[in-house]
Amino acid sequence: MTKVFSSVDQLLKPDARYKSKLVAKFINCLMWEGKKSLAERTFYAAMDEVIKKIRDKDPVEIFTTAVNNVKPQVEVRSRRVGGATYQVPVPVPSKRQVSLAFRWMLAAIRKKKGRPAYVKLADEIMTCYRGEGEAVKKRDDVHKMAEANKAFAHLAY
Repeated sequence: MTKVFSSVDQLLKPDARYKSKLVAKFINCLMWEGKKSLAERTFYAAMDEVIKKIRDKDPVEIFTTAVNNVKPQVEVRSRRVGGATYQVPVPVPSKRQVSLAFRWMLAAIRKKKGRPAYVKLADEIMTCYRGEGEAVKKRDDVHKMAEANKAFAHLAY
């Protein structure tokens, strides 16, 4: 298994089923109002759905690849120079890459209505694994914005 990010909280314990800190972090981000058991149940049910559709791969590997496909490499930051505001492309630190990937994946599933959360999460994980889906589209939009504003890269902090 490849290491996704090195800046995982040292206090974070791996999840119960897959023994992965990345999965444990995602479950914590999925959790609302302190209901961790509900978040775990939702995530594990989603992974069971993923396993039914993609049988030949390890589920943690599928999830890790999905997160890696969503992680942005550059983003734009507003920088005020002499009364004008410029969108300056800057590289994204690894910890922020993971948190943005999680945020975009969760926003994508929360925006969809009409189906159980675990089904929406399973669909998003599979589409991200294939390099498609709303979260990957969001990453591509961020990269396009950075590419369009690369003329202002010399203004980086």
